[in-house]
Amino acid sequence: MKITFYGHASLGIEVGGKNILVDPFISPNPKAAHINVNELAADYILLTHAHGDHIADVEAIAKRTNAVIVSNAEIADYYSAKGFQAHPMNHGGSWNFDFGKVKYVNAVHSSSFPHGATGGNPGGFVIESEHKNIYIAGDTALTMDMKLIPMRTKLDLAILPIGDNFTMDVEDAILASDFVECDKVLGYHFDTFGYIEINKEEAIRKFFNKGKDLMLLEIGASIDL
Repeated sequence: MKITFYGHASLGIEVGGKNILVDPFISPNPKAAHINVNELAADYILLTHAHGDHIADVEAIAKRTNAVIVSNAEIADYYSAKGFQAHPMNHGGSWNFDFGKVKYVNAVHSSSFPHGATGGNPGGFVIESEHKNIYIAGDTALTMDMKLIPMRTKLDLAILPIGDNFTMDVEDAILASDFVECDKVLGYHFDTFGYIEINKEEAIRKFFNKGKDLMLLEIGASIDL
C-alpha cells in the first residue's frame, strides 16, 4: 500500500492495483500548486463529508476518470443525481471492494455542501486490504467511538487531523492513537490556512515523547506500508 499526501486532507492510495483518492481539495490549495489534478489516477474517490475543502476537485476528477464516489448516502445520492457513479454507505456499514474492505465509521464534525445542501453525517473510513489496514479519521473531534475500531481491526496506520480549531489538536490526536491502538500516525488537516497552522517540530516531539511516530509529509510525498 502506497499513500501520497496531496495537502490539507487529500490523499492518494495505491492498493490492490487500484488508485483511490480521498477528499480531493487540491486545485484551490495554493500550497499544492505543483500537483496537477489532471494527471491523478482514480478508480475510487472516498469522501468523508461534504465541506468544500474536501470535495473541490471531485467532479472534475470523476468526470475524467469515471471513478466511483464512495461516501455516505446523502453525498452519494447528490453525485448520482449529477450523473456520476457512486456507492452509498452509512455508519457501521462495510463493503468488499476489489481493493479491500471499507467500513464507514463515526466522526464528530459537520457536513454540508458549499451551496448549503445537506451532506448527511460526517464519517471516517477503515480500509482493510490484503496485507495492511488503515484508519482515515476525516475531520473529527476526539471521540470514544474510536475505541471500537481495534475491537475489529488491527491497524497499521492511523491518519488523523491535528490542526485544531475545526478538528482535534495534537494532544487529542495522541489520545486518539491510544484509542485506536496504533502508534504509527500520519497527520493531516494542518497548515492549509491560518486557523490550522501548527508547530510541526513540536507536534512530532509530543508524539515521540509518548512513544509514537507522527509523520508529516511534504505535499506530493509518499509512504509505503
